[in-house]
Amino acid sequence: MSQEHFDVLIVGAGLSGIGAGYHLQTKCPTKSYVILEGRDCIGGTWDLFRYPGIRSDSDMFTLGYSFKPWTDSKAIADGPQILNYVRKTAAENGIDSKIRYRHRVRRASWSTPDARWTVEAERATGEGATELVRFTCNFLFMCSGYYKYEEGYTPEFKGTAGFQGRIVHPQKWTDDIDYAGKRVVVIGSGATAVTLVPELAKKASQVVMLQRSPTYVVSRPAQDLLANKLRRNLPATLAYHLIRWRNVMWGMFFFQLSRRRPAKVKDLILKGVQMALGPDYDVATHFTPRYNPWDQRLCLVPDGDLFKAIREQRASVVTNEIDTFTRDGIRLKDGSELAADIVVTATGLVLQVVGGLEISVDGRTVDFAKTLTYKGMMYADVPNLASAFGYTNASWTLKCDLTCEYVCRLINYMDRCNFRQCMPHNDDPAVTAQPSLDFTSGYVQRAIAKMPKQGSKRPWRLYQNYAFDIVSLRFGRIDDGVMQYS
Repeated sequence: MSQEHFDVLIVGAGLSGIGAGYHLQTKCPTKSYVILEGRDCIGGTWDLFRYPGIRSDSDMFTLGYSFKPWTDSKAIADGPQILNYVRKTAAENGIDSKIRYRHRVRRASWSTPDARWTVEAERATGEGATELVRFTCNFLFMCSGYYKYEEGYTPEFKGTAGFQGRIVHPQKWTDDIDYAGKRVVVIGSGATAVTLVPELAKKASQVVMLQRSPTYVVSRPAQDLLANKLRRNLPATLAYHLIRWRNVMWGMFFFQLSRRRPAKVKDLILKGVQMALGPDYDVATHFTPRYNPWDQRLCLVPDGDLFKAIREQRASVVTNEIDTFTRDGIRLKDGSELAADIVVTATGLVLQVVGGLEISVDGRTVDFAKTLTYKGMMYADVPNLASAFGYTNASWTLKCDLTCEYVCRLINYMDRCNFRQCMPHNDDPAVTAQPSLDFTSGYVQRAIAKMPKQGSKRPWRLYQNYAFDIVSLRFGRIDDGVMQYS
C-alpha cells in the first residue's frame, strides 16, 4: 500500500477546503499540504446539488472569502456562480494542484509516540473498483461539510410503491428530469423547497408546496444597490469589506432582536409576507410558524420570487399532513388529494460529524456524541485535528475563515515552541455538556444525539457570534490553559 506524508492534510475540496488551502499556504508557507476529495471535482455542496434554481440563502459579501472580493452584481448568487467563484479561487492560487480527486477518506488514527495521523482513503480506479491508499500527517483539517453526500433525508411515506409518477430528492436531482408541463408537488417548507417552487413554476403546469408546518420566509433584493454603487466608486477590496461588515452587523442585530423581542420580529416578518401576497391571502395558515424567528433558520427569497409565483397562481401552498401516496398523487389527512406527475421530497439532510470518518486516538475510538467542542472547531482529547463548521445564524464562510486563521496561528505557535501535539482538555468540573446546536429544525433534532456537545462556558461554549469570535480566534491567546501542548 502506498503512503505519503504531509504536514497538513485537508479533507474536502468545497468552499471550506479551498479556503483552508489558501490560508495555509499564505500564513504557513513552509508547510506541505494536500486536499483529499472524494468526488471528481472541486465545489462540494455547490457541485453536488443540481436541482433547478439552486442558490445561496446568504449574501455573497459574507458567504464569499475574506481574501477574495465578490464582484458579481448579484448579491444572492445561484449555484453555478458560486461554483465558478470557488473554482476560480482555487485556480488563481494554485490550490487546484494540491487536490487528489476520487480519494474518499474512511478512517484516521492518531499515534502519540509518533505525533502523527495515519489516514486511509479509498481511491477510485475506474469501473467501480477502489484501492486503499494511506497518508500520514501532523495535522488533520476536516473541511468535509456537515451532511452526508450519499443520501438526503426522506421520511417513510405510505403508498410510494403504487405511485405512477417519479419521486426525487433534490440531493439526487439529475438532468433527465423533465418537469415542463407536469404537475409537481414539492414536499417541504425549508430553504430547498422555497428555492425550487418558483423555479419549477416557470415551466411546470402546476406546482404545489406541501408543508406539514410553515417556515419564516423573508424577501430580499437579489442585487444590493448600495453595494454596486460603492464598488463603482471605491477600490474593490475596500468596497467589499465595507459591505461585508455592514451585512454582518445587520445580521447580528436582526438575530439579537429576534432573541430579545421575538413577537416584534415575528410581526414584522408576517406583515412583509401579507404585503407581498395581498390582504386576502391566508398568511396565518401557510406562513405563520409555531416557533419564534431564528429557532430555525429563516428562508430567504430573492426579489420575492416565491410570493410572485403564488400571486400569479403558478404555484400554491398547501399546509397539511400526508396520509398516503396514491396512483396519481398524494392523499392528505383531511381526505383531499393532490395530483402529481413528479414529487420532490425537499425533506432535509442527514447530518454527520467529521464526514463520517472512523477516528481513533492511540487505539481508542472517538465517540463524538460524548465529546466537547473547543471553540467550535476542535474536540476534547483529540490531538491535532480541527473541523471547519460555519454559523447557523449567519454565513458559513465567516466562521470557516476565522477557523482557518486560528489553525494557522496554532500551527505557527507550535513550530515556534517546538511542540508536536496540541490537544484541548477539560479540567473544569463546572463545565456541563449541552447540545451543540440550539435549533429546532428537523434535520438538527434527528442528529442531535450523535453530535458533539458544547460546554456551558468558554472556550467550550458556541456563541454563534462573529464579532465575539474575531476577538477570540484572531486575537485570543493560543496558550489559554485549556489547550495542552507537548
